[in-house]
Amino acid sequence: MKLHKSSLALFVLALSTHLAFAKKQPKYEVTHPLTPAQSALVDKAIAREKVIIQNIQQHTPLVETYIQDMKPDAKLYQVPVSDTYMLSRVDFHKVFIDKPYENPAKREHGFFKGSLAAFTHIGKALHLDQESYNTQGFMDMMFIDPVGFDRQHYEFNYVRREFLGSIRTVVFDVHPRVKGEGRFNGRIWVEDQDGNVVRFNGSYTENTSEDNTKEYFHFDSWRMNMQPNLWLPAAIYVEESERIEGNKSLGLRAQTHFWGYSLTLPTRDSDNVSVEVEGAVDQSQNSEDVTPLEASRLWVQQAENNVLDRLQQAGLLAPPSDFDKTLEQIIINLEVPNNLNFPDPVHARILLTTTVEATTVGNTILLSKGLIDTLPNEESIAAVVSMELAHVALGHHIDTRYAFNDRLLFPDESSFQRIKMNHTDQDNTDAAKVAVKYLQASMYKDRLGNAGLYMEQLADSGKVLKELNTPKLGDSLLQADGTPWMAALEQGAPKLNQDDLTQVAAFPLGSWLKTDPWDDIEHMLNAKRYAPMNARDKMPFEVTPIYYRLKRYEAAQTQPTQPAQPTATNPPANPAPAAQ
Repeated sequence: MKLHKSSLALFVLALSTHLAFAKKQPKYEVTHPLTPAQSALVDKAIAREKVIIQNIQQHTPLVETYIQDMKPDAKLYQVPVSDTYMLSRVDFHKVFIDKPYENPAKREHGFFKGSLAAFTHIGKALHLDQESYNTQGFMDMMFIDPVGFDRQHYEFNYVRREFLGSIRTVVFDVHPRVKGEGRFNGRIWVEDQDGNVVRFNGSYTENTSEDNTKEYFHFDSWRMNMQPNLWLPAAIYVEESERIEGNKSLGLRAQTHFWGYSLTLPTRDSDNVSVEVEGAVDQSQNSEDVTPLEASRLWVQQAENNVLDRLQQAGLLAPPSDFDKTLEQIIINLEVPNNLNFPDPVHARILLTTTVEATTVGNTILLSKGLIDTLPNEESIAAVVSMELAHVALGHHIDTRYAFNDRLLFPDESSFQRIKMNHTDQDNTDAAKVAVKYLQASMYKDRLGNAGLYMEQLADSGKVLKELNTPKLGDSLLQADGTPWMAALEQGAPKLNQDDLTQVAAFPLGSWLKTDPWDDIEHMLNAKRYAPMNARDKMPFEVTPIYYRLKRYEAAQTQPTQPAQPTATNPPANPAPAAQ
C-alpha cells in the first residue's frame, strides 16, 4: 500500500514527536514538593537512620536466613525445588564502617571471626555477589543505604498515611537522585512520633546485564521497637518470582530473622574463662545420703542444666515460655495412660532454629521453632513428643561429660560443633517403636492418621528441602534415606491429596510462634486462622511473606491475651496457615 506524500509527512512527524516525547519521559515518578511537615519528617528519618546504625553496633544478635528456590507449577503457582540455610551470630561493630565494605581478606577479625564473612555468605546465597558492591546487598536490606541515605542522594515523594498495627506512619516513595548501582528504589514507612523508618521495601538500581542475571532482588524489611525509641531490624523477606540462571528460570523466596539483641560479648577471645561461684554455703551436714542410682541421675541432671544454660546463653534456646506448658500438658497426656512414673518431671523447651529437628537433654525435650510451626494439630505434636519421651524413658540421655562445666567454656559460634545432642540410629529406631505404643494407648489413638499425614508430607517435602531437614543440634525426623522415623503412623493415614481442602498435612513456616528479637522469648501468634480456599493456600513447609502488626515498646510490656492453646478437648479449629 502506498502512502500519499502528505500522509507520509504526517506519519514521520508523529513518529519523531513520539520518540522525542519518549526520550523526555523520566525514569521515576515526578516528585511533588513536600509540605514543611513532610520535609521535616524526612529530615528526622535521615537522622534517625544514623542513630539506628550506631545503636546496632553495640549488639551481637543471631542472624538466620532460610532460602527456598522456587519453580513454576501449573496448580500451585510455585513450588520449592531446593533450599539453603545459614545461621550466624554477628558482631556488628566489626561489620559497619563509614565507607563501602572492605575486602574480607584484608580485614582483621576479633572474637567473631565470621562476622563479615556471615554477611558475605548470605549475600552469595541470595545471588548478590556478581559485582564487588553486591556483597553489601544483604546489609543494605537492613538499612536502606548505610552510607548514603540523605537528600543529596535521594528524592522523596509523599504517598499517604497508613497504620502498621498500632503505629501511625507516613509513607514515602524514594528513588535515587543520581545514577549509580546499588541505590535504593522503593517505599519507606516512617512512624510519625520520632521519625524512625519502621519498614521499607523495594530493590536496588543495577547495571544492565547481558545474560539477564539479576544482581539485586526485591525485599521487604521490617523493624521492631525493642527498647524505648530503639527500632532495630527484626526480619527481611526476599522474593523474586522469576530470575534467569543459565537456561533455567527460577524464583526465590527467603526469610531472614534477627534475635538475641540483648546478648553480650564475652570479655575476651579465649576458650578458657574463669568462673567464680558466689554465695556457696556448705550444707553437707544437713543433707541426706544419696544412693548410687540417685547420684547417677543427679549427674545427668547436672549435665542437662549446664547444656541448657549454655544454649540459652548462645541464643540457640528460648527462655522458658507459656508455650512450654502446652507441650508439657501433651507430655502428661502421654505419661498417664502409659503409667510412666519419672522420678523428676519431664519438661519441654524450644530451640530457636527454623530447621525441623528435635532431641532430648536429660529430662528436657527440645523441639525447634521450625518444627512446631509446621505441625498442624495436637496429635501431630504428640507424635513428635512421644518419640522424645521414649528417648527419656529408655535412658538415652546426653553425654555426661557436660557435667563438667569447663567443657562448655567456648565461643558461642562453636556451639553446633562442640555440643553433641543427637541420638544414634539405633536409639532412634528403638524410640520410634516405643513411641507408637505410647500413642496407641493415649487419648490420641483415634487421630493418629493426621499425624501420619504429617509424616507423609514431611517425607515428600524432604526430597527437595534438604537443608530444612538437616538438624543443627538434635535429630532429624527423617532417616538417611528420607523415610520418617515414625513411618509406622502412615499406615493409618490417608494419601496426600492437594485438592482435598479438608486435608492440611503441614503448615508453612511461621504458623504458630513468634520470637521476641530482644529477649528471645517465644509467644504464640495472636492471629485469626483461615481455612484454605484452594490447594495453593496450603503451602506446607514453605517460606511465606512477612507482615507484622507493629506496636511501641511500652505497649509490648503487657502481652495480649493469647488465643486458646490446643489441647485434647480444644484442638485448633479449621487448621490453616496463620497470617503473620
